[in-house]
Amino acid sequence: MDKLEKYMLPLAERLDRNRYLNAIKTGFFLVTPLLIIGSMFLLISQIPSIGYQNFMADVFGKTWADNLLQINNATMNCMTFFVIIGMSYELAKFYKVDGLSCVSLALTAFLIVTKFIVLKDGNLTLNLNDLGASGLFVGMSVAIISSELFRWTIQKNLVIKLPESVPPNVATPFSALIPGFIIVIVFLVVRIIFGLTDYGSLQNFIFENLQTPLLSLGSSYPATILLLLFEALLWSLGIHGSNVMLAVMQPIWIALSTENAVAFANGQALPHIANFQFYSNFIKIGGASATLGLAIACLFFSKAAQYKTLGKLAIVPSIFNINEPLIFGMPIILNPIMIIPFILTPLVLCTLSFILMSTGIVPIANGMQIPWTTPPIIAGFFISGWRGALWNFVEIILSFAIYFPFFKVLDKESLSKE
Repeated sequence: MDKLEKYMLPLAERLDRNRYLNAIKTGFFLVTPLLIIGSMFLLISQIPSIGYQNFMADVFGKTWADNLLQINNATMNCMTFFVIIGMSYELAKFYKVDGLSCVSLALTAFLIVTKFIVLKDGNLTLNLNDLGASGLFVGMSVAIISSELFRWTIQKNLVIKLPESVPPNVATPFSALIPGFIIVIVFLVVRIIFGLTDYGSLQNFIFENLQTPLLSLGSSYPATILLLLFEALLWSLGIHGSNVMLAVMQPIWIALSTENAVAFANGQALPHIANFQFYSNFIKIGGASATLGLAIACLFFSKAAQYKTLGKLAIVPSIFNINEPLIFGMPIILNPIMIIPFILTPLVLCTLSFILMSTGIVPIANGMQIPWTTPPIIAGFFISGWRGALWNFVEIILSFAIYFPFFKVLDKESLSKE
C-alpha cells in the first residue's frame, strides 16, 4: 500500500487536475443526455418484433421508423458538435476568457477542416459520419487547439479594444476579431495541407492513423482489464478511480458504442464487445468493482450491527449503481482485506463477459445509451435482450460469491468487538 500510494497517488492527482482531461469530461457530460435520448428513439424504432413493426407501419405509415431515426441523427450522429461546445467552453472558463467566442471559433475551425460534399445540383452538404463518432477525435483536437490559440491571443493582448463607454455586448465580439482571424488562418492552412495529400482531409488522416488504432486498442480485452485494474487500485487509495480512468477511455468507448448503435440500426453484426455499455452495465454491477453482491451480503448475512446497518443504507443506492456508501462506510479504501475482492471481482466479470459475448451466448451490447443508474437486469435487457438480463442476474450472484468470504472475516471481527 505504501508503494502504491507513493507512485500512483501523485500520478492520479495530476491526471485529475489536468485541464484537458477535465474539458473532455465536460464535453461528454454535455452530450450524455442527448445520447440517451437518441438511443431511446433508436430502440423504439428497432424493436425486433415483426408484429410490432407491422403494427407501427399500419398506424404511422411505412416511413415511421425514419422519423424516429431523425432524432438519433440529430443527437448521436452529431455528437462531435456537442463535445466541441462542452470542451471549448470548459477551457474558456479555466482560462477566464469569453466562453461564447471560444465556442463559436472552435466550431468554425472544425467546419473549416471538415470536407464538404458537392451534390449534383451544386449544393453543399456534410458527411454525417464526420459529425458523429468518426469525427470525434478531430473535434476534440480542434477544440483544444482552437481554445489554446484563443487564450494565447487574448493573453498577448492581440485584441481590438473599444472605448469603455461601448457596451460589453458590443465590445466582446470585436475583441474576438483578431483571435478569430488567427484561428481561421491556422485551420485553413491545415485544410489545404491535408487536401494535398492522399488522405484528402484531416478527418481521414486522424481516423486511419489515430482513431482506428485507438478504437482497436480500446475494444480489446487486455486494455479493458488494465483499465479496471488501475481503476480499482485508485479507488483503494481513496481516489475516484472511475473519474480518472474514464477521462482517458470514455471518448474511445463512446465512439465504439456509437458504431455498435449504427450497426444495430442497420441490422448489421455488432463490431465491438468492449464499449461504454459493456463497462457500465456488465462490469459495474452496483457501482465500481461490482459491489452489489457485497451490499446484499451486508444486508442479509451480517451478524455485526455495524455491517447490517451499512447494508440497509447501501442496498438502495447500490441497486442504482451508486456505491460510495459501501466504499467509504465499510471502508474498502486502504482496507487490505476488502481490496482483494474489490480488484478481483471486475476482472472476473470482464473476463467471463468477454467469453460469453465472443461466443455469441450473450449478445453484444447494442450501443443504446441508457442512464448509468439503470439497475442491473433491466440494463442488461435493454442493451442485450433477455440473455443480457439473465447474465446480469448471474453476475450479481458471482459478485456475492467473491465478496462473501472476505466480508465474513470483517463481520466476525466486528462482531467480536461488539
